[in-house]
Amino acid sequence: MKNVPDKLAFKIGEVADIAGLKSYVLRFWETEFEQLHPQKSEKNQRIYTQRDVEMVLMIKKLLYRDRFSIEGARVALKQLKRDSKQVRAVGGSFDQIDDIKQNVEDLCLHIISLKQLFS
Repeated sequence: MKNVPDKLAFKIGEVADIAGLKSYVLRFWETEFEQLHPQKSEKNQRIYTQRDVEMVLMIKKLLYRDRFSIEGARVALKQLKRDSKQVRAVGGSFDQIDDIKQNVEDLCLHIISLKQLFS
């Protein structure tokens, strides 16, 4: 996937240039994909975040390269979101296990030092 410039906000024309699409395609995709929802400025201009631009590139990949239908791309994006939540949950579990292991090691060292103190 293309590298997204390191900016906080992008206008629709910038996103269209980055993705190699027309602005009207992005506006259409906003109606078709709930994951794509740029904010609006005070002047009612679309303001895309870096995450929005990455989502545009993902949608483009699914539709153009992988030849998904719009409905198929929607399903794939929902599955990707579900999978990433599961990965984060598992990662969190491993972090908790590491914390517990560290606590047990600390307790063992404390017990050894107390044992030496009273021996």
